[in-house]
Amino acid sequence: MYVLIGGAGMMGLELAKALLHMGYTVAVVDADALACDYAREKIGVMAFEGSAVNTTTLLEAGIRKANIVIACLREDALNLALVTLSKHYQVPQIVVRMRDRDFAEPYQLAGATHIISTTELSINRVVNAIEYPQVDAMMHFEQGQIEVIKLTIPQECYIVGRSLAEIAKDPHFPVGTLIIGYQAHPHEDLVIPNGSTLLEGGSTILAVTKPELVRQMLDFLGLCSA
Repeated sequence: MYVLIGGAGMMGLELAKALLHMGYTVAVVDADALACDYAREKIGVMAFEGSAVNTTTLLEAGIRKANIVIACLREDALNLALVTLSKHYQVPQIVVRMRDRDFAEPYQLAGATHIISTTELSINRVVNAIEYPQVDAMMHFEQGQIEVIKLTIPQECYIVGRSLAEIAKDPHFPVGTLIIGYQAHPHEDLVIPNGSTLLEGGSTILAVTKPELVRQMLDFLGLCSA
């Protein structure tokens, strides 16, 4: 698959590197000659020097054959123009990095298939780290209606050695919470558990729950401080 990235700033270059390692064919477009040189020489992707909202540059970069366009230019107004042009050239998947929430609706109307607010992501990560220091990682879905949390089970936790089926029947286990991932040891793969999966101390779980049940889940695992 061919991925065209508008903007060779820090985010654009890191995306190019990650996607290249994943096996995608990647090209970046940027007006900065030095950034384009870096993309070619240090990362090993194609780079086209010029404006990412200039049709001549985009056609040279192969926007007509692009499966995905990622707009991560320095301004939302420029990203909006790139989204509009990508839609015009019938790119099937258009991902945009949003700075200002006022652009959310214009991006949707222009044809963006995925809108990523980097500011909101950063704020949420910081707030979660402050409010729930015991949580290894947390992600919001459906405008914060659903939380996916990554937790390490304490060695002394009373659920150690019990199966998921037993835990689900425990009256203290938050109703509506699902354990969807399990990693027994850091060097092992994350697996999808079933009712017979036994939880070990020091293992890691992924759980889906409601925001109001996160604290209850931490209490259940004995992770909340007094």
